[in-house]
Amino acid sequence: MSDVKEILGSYSDDIINVIVEGLSDITPESLQEASIYLTKAGGKMLRPCLALISAEAIGGKKESAVYAAAAIELIHTFSLIHDDIMDEDDMRRGMPSVHKVWGNGVAILAGDTLFSKAFELICNSERENVSPLQITQTIATVSDACVKICEGQAADISFEGRYDVTEDEYLDMIFKKTGALICAATKAGAITGGASEDIVEIMYDYGRLIGLAFQIQDDYLDLVSDEESLGKPIGSDIVKGKMTLIVVNALENASEEDGETLLEILKNPNSTQEDVDIAIEIFNKYGSIEYARNIAQDNVDEAKQLLEILPDSPSKTALELIADFVLERHS
Repeated sequence: MSDVKEILGSYSDDIINVIVEGLSDITPESLQEASIYLTKAGGKMLRPCLALISAEAIGGKKESAVYAAAAIELIHTFSLIHDDIMDEDDMRRGMPSVHKVWGNGVAILAGDTLFSKAFELICNSERENVSPLQITQTIATVSDACVKICEGQAADISFEGRYDVTEDEYLDMIFKKTGALICAATKAGAITGGASEDIVEIMYDYGRLIGLAFQIQDDYLDLVSDEESLGKPIGSDIVKGKMTLIVVNALENASEEDGETLLEILKNPNSTQEDVDIAIEIFNKYGSIEYARNIAQDNVDEAKQLLEILPDSPSKTALELIADFVLERHS
């Protein structure tokens, strides 16, 4: 895992520099500060780094993808700001969320500013000799991801209070909400790096698969991690009554009695730690936690197999390590 953190760290400075420069002309100062706040708060920067690494892995230069990478990080940050407002979450990356510091109005404007600046940055790719066609394709890729993120968020909201969500519905939701921007990053890196159409699609599929695995791992960690690493109480998804792959699988396979017990816990916003423990026992009884973990592992394995078409290089190795990292991380 330390290898991946070092890899991401070696790429992130270039991305941060482009972001800081791109946001430097925003006024008034409060809007600029709110817009850049989460970037300065840190984060893995997994998505934008994937764009740079993908550009190199297909034989291009990372510089060609740097503006697209920065744009993808701005889109990600925009989505986090708006998610925190919708979910009324007070903390993000160990700091008060943007709306807690500046209020909902400025936070919404900061998100909108980042969204708009993202497309301006993609247009700046011409500075790195990225062709107009590649820029247009990158804009289309990122735009499509933005729509999917909204669709995924809307689907997630529609699941609230619904306990008949199917596995296919759930996987489609997490692909859109979490995976869409990850595969946009790998696809944008391949496009700006000059890959053929076939390779571009392979890189998109690689991103899609690790994106799915990423969210399933989040569901898994909510049950098996520790509170310090996770940054929130263990089993908080259960208390919130959230539908996850683990919950969907358990409800599909549980006996009538166990299913009713699980539903009572999921429907109770005041569930205790004892209730959470009972729910986890039911998940273990029907192998639902292991089932979700195996689905995530299958996605990672398939993603790595897709990379076999690429020539050996440090960047290809980095993509393989990142695929494994998705399931090895603890937060």
